[in-house]
Amino acid sequence: MTGRETAPRPLLNRRLAQFGTTIFAEMSALAARTGSINLGQGFPDTDGPEEVREAAVRALRDGRGNQYPPGPGVPELRTAVAEHQRRFHGLDVDPDTEVLVTAGATEAVAAALLALVEPGDEVIALEPYYDSYAACIAMAGGVRVPVTLRPGDGSYQLDPDELRNAVTPRTRLLLLNTPHNPTGTVLGRDQLAAVAALAVERDLLVVTDEVYEHLVFEGEHLPLASFPGMRERTVTISSAGKTFAFTGWKVGWATGSRELVAAVRTAKQYLTFVSAGPFQYAVAEALRLPDAYFDGLRADLRRKRDLLADGLRAAGFGVYAPQGTYFITADIRPLGATDGFAFCRTLPERAGVVAIPNAVFYDHQEAGAPFVRFAFCKRAEVLTDAAERLRKAFAH
Repeated sequence: MTGRETAPRPLLNRRLAQFGTTIFAEMSALAARTGSINLGQGFPDTDGPEEVREAAVRALRDGRGNQYPPGPGVPELRTAVAEHQRRFHGLDVDPDTEVLVTAGATEAVAAALLALVEPGDEVIALEPYYDSYAACIAMAGGVRVPVTLRPGDGSYQLDPDELRNAVTPRTRLLLLNTPHNPTGTVLGRDQLAAVAALAVERDLLVVTDEVYEHLVFEGEHLPLASFPGMRERTVTISSAGKTFAFTGWKVGWATGSRELVAAVRTAKQYLTFVSAGPFQYAVAEALRLPDAYFDGLRADLRRKRDLLADGLRAAGFGVYAPQGTYFITADIRPLGATDGFAFCRTLPERAGVVAIPNAVFYDHQEAGAPFVRFAFCKRAEVLTDAAERLRKAFAH
């Protein structure tokens, strides 16, 4: 002993010290322990199209993808992604140099931030934001700068002036999510045009998470990369999980200019290297499904949105009906509550339903304190049961 004892260095990297077990793990465990209906985590309770599942089985049996696939992704999927971008969005990308297959959109976001952000760079993210964004910015050594979407007139809105005021000489990148989880906001043409103009004016890179691109109920999804001056500065990210209800396959992709995709690929190759070989072939077939599939998906989820929204209103919640995604934000203040964390931790025992407190998606937690998120990507009978449980627990 030297007489000069020092505290042991923490095991966890200090950049990640603020991040513990995710709220999704906590609430899913609570759902299992109490036998509650889990409307917290956003995964469907039924599988996607049978023909897509059979395509994966066929790939396995044919020996396609059972060994390491090519680092950028199998050519069949990269070609299908390029065709999808042209078919739905009018974007032309080269499948050989401008498409990168990833282990879901989460890895694509991580690889993009690790590739494009250096320590001290500021990254602007719209809050509330998906929880991995904050962790990925931290791992890259970036500085997170939140710009808050604010509720009003039944939806959440981006203030372009607030976004502009957040940009400083240290700003490197804008991280956008539209359709937006958890608020369900779909950024419109005027808002996206303002974002694009700001990015061009200030020479900013943009990473856009567009995983809910096919789950839009009002308005339309417009990729930011389609706006003037944005193709060469935007990494566009999407995935198969939300569109085809095979979230466990973890097949995502990033598209952008040759230079941007090369940069992201450099980081990605040292993360998973490759993944989901047989599933890549199945997703290639899924992306070529007829329009009737995508139209039917939207119509089905719109019905489920309305079913749960009506149930929440009947129980006394304030409801922000989403324009897209499969999440509903509910205001608990009409029920006499103001703390979303406390509300969600007692909700399973009180009503037999699990939700997620929105404050976990905020830096400014007070802005999200009285709001909770429910997922409606479940069978109609499950949503009906949940709505009735909530009505019995709260309606007077």
